[in-house]
Parts: sequence; structure tokens; C-alpha cells
Amino acid sequence: MPMKTPDLILNNAKNYYSCLEIDSFVSMLKDPSFCYKFYWLEAIVNIVNQNVVETTMGDVIDEMIANAWYSVVEYHIHLSGLVKGGVVDGLERAVIHLQQASNLPSFASKSEIRDAIKKHYKELKDDKTQLTNMVPYRALAGFFNKHDAKVNWEKRSELIEYIQFFDRTEAKLPYVFGEGAVLNRKIIFNPDWVQMINDNTVEILGWIQYEKLRWLQNNNPEVPGLVYKLKPGDNVRKLEKVRNLWTGVLNCVEIHDVYNNTRIEKTDFEIDHFVPWSFVMNDELWNLMPMVSVLNTRKSNNLPEWDMFFKGFAENQYKMYESVCERDGIRSLFEKCYKDNLHSIWAQQDLYKAGICKNEFVEILSKNMRPVYDSAKRQGYSIWKI
Repeated sequence: MPMKTPDLILNNAKNYYSCLEIDSFVSMLKDPSFCYKFYWLEAIVNIVNQNVVETTMGDVIDEMIANAWYSVVEYHIHLSGLVKGGVVDGLERAVIHLQQASNLPSFASKSEIRDAIKKHYKELKDDKTQLTNMVPYRALAGFFNKHDAKVNWEKRSELIEYIQFFDRTEAKLPYVFGEGAVLNRKIIFNPDWVQMINDNTVEILGWIQYEKLRWLQNNNPEVPGLVYKLKPGDNVRKLEKVRNLWTGVLNCVEIHDVYNNTRIEKTDFEIDHFVPWSFVMNDELWNLMPMVSVLNTRKSNNLPEWDMFFKGFAENQYKMYESVCERDGIRSLFEKCYKDNLHSIWAQQDLYKAGICKNEFVEILSKNMRPVYDSAKRQGYSIWKI
């Protein structure tokens, strides 16, 4: 049986047992109340891994915001769920406010995100300050619990002094707090912990990601492919064979654009995902359609209005299906899509089987696509206003 990640960290770090409480370190992610506890420790590890021995609270939180950007902005992940439609997690709110203030694209680079954080300091100050309230201190609770320490969590100044005292007298902590107020508060890393983290970075970051993924999946149960939505995607789309298929169809059948009803020319079209790729994270044929090139950029990462556009989408899909059934050349292009674009069992067995009429085809497509569409809508994907 494969070794569990916390056990792997404990095993790999056994040389540090004499001076460091590795089991207390592993407990730093125990019983989180919000997702940003995972991002806090992940930011600490990333910063330490750059041989930094002293930083500030604000710098750690900037790293957290940059790390959470893609999940929140590109993939619409809710870090700690929603309450009555409102965002619960303070880190998610900070990312959303940064995106609103900066208008950065979802695919912005990490350096661009960091620059935007500095530029919009005033707009983000309250969000960043809120993130300093508990997690930086509560993350150390496992060390205190092991020693049955009585900690007063309410008085910040006394808590900071106690953390320094505990570090000197009871057990070495990964970090303590120094001079400065709120976001300028210094965070000082223990050299022995720096060495341990640098020696085990891969295992530690893997463990954090595993625990973060479990948390996020529990709070986003409808989101597919969540494991691929924790960092920037490579955006590699497997659309070449689908494009060849639709080019073949356009040679035989007149197809009109779903959104503006103009005839699609085989020399000027793009392949578009009806439900955005960033949600489904696949290039399944049943979700793809030809689209006039100029409209594709405008649609971007949004959902088309179902009642207004699904009928046209389904009709075009059926025209493709008819061409596949009636023309051997189109059938050959269709079969070449199996490897990259036809993985859904329902599509293979029900949608693209021979001999079904248009009404049955549209019903099967709608029955299987509508739940995916509704999940994306609930997740916060905007409706495209054409």
C-alpha cells in the first residue's frame, strides 16, 4: 500500500526528530475552518524555498492571492463554498476584488498578478488585513496542543509574545512574529525548519495540494476535473480532428452560426465549447460547434443563454450526425475523433448510435448537457449577452 503523504513527510524528515516536532508540523492543516489555511502554509513553503529567512505578513498574503488567482478567476472555484449566494472565504474575496480593480485577464502571469496587488494596495487593504486575523497564529496550534499550552487567542500582543516565549522554551516553531503592525508584521523563519522544508519541498507541497483538493472538492461537489484547476492550465486543446470533421461537414451541408444565423464558411470559423472549456476541462465532441471567428473572442469564457441558443446548437449537432451516418468520408473523419474527443459513454452509446431521429437526438443531448450547463451557471459563470 502506498505511504500516505503525512507519513511520507514524517518518514523523510526523521533526521530532524531530535530538534523539530515534525508531527506538530503535519497537524498544521488539521481541522481548517476556511480554505485559506492551506494557501497560508503553501505560501510559507514557497517563500522559504527561495532561501528567505524573514518576510512580512503582507508578503505571505500576496503570495496566497497570486496562488489562488487561477482557481477563483479562471475556473470559478469557491474556496470555502457559498452562504446564501455570498462568498465565504476571505481569500476568495480578495482575489475577486483584485480582479475587479485591475481588470487583469484570467490568464495573467504571476508577475502581473503581483504587480496588480501592489498597484491596488488601497482597494485590497481591508481584505488582506482580515486574512491576518487568525490563521497565521492558529496554524501553530498543533505545537501548543502537544504541550498542553494554555493560549489566549484573543489578545494579539500577548499571543505574539507567548509564541516567542514558547519558541525559546518549549519547542522550535517554523516561524515567529517580530516587529511591525498588521501587514507589516515581520515573520521570522527558524533556520532548522527552513532546512527541513527545503529538503522535503516536493513531499510537503504534494501533501498540501492533496489536502487542499479534498477540501475544495467537498465545497465544489459539481465541479469536474478539479485537480486540474489548482494552477494555470496548459490550455492545450485537442481540436484539430474536430475541426477537420466540421470542415468536411461544411463541404456537404449548409451550417448557420448559432449566435448570428449567418452561414459559416469553411475558410473562416473556429471550434467553440458551448459550455466553457474552463469548466468541463475536456474537448468532447458533443460540446463543440463551429462558430464565426469574430464572435468566438467575444463569447470568451461565458455561457450562452440556454433557451435562446441551445436549439440552434442541437440542430447543428444533428446535421453533423446525419452527415456521419450518410457519408463514408465524414464517417472516417468522425472515427478519427474517438481518441481525443469521444470519451463520454452516453455519447458513444446513445447520442451517436445509428438510426435515431432528430427529436430523440436533441432530447438525449439536452438531457446530458443541461445538468453540466446548470452546474457551470451555479458555479458563477456569466451568461453571454450577445
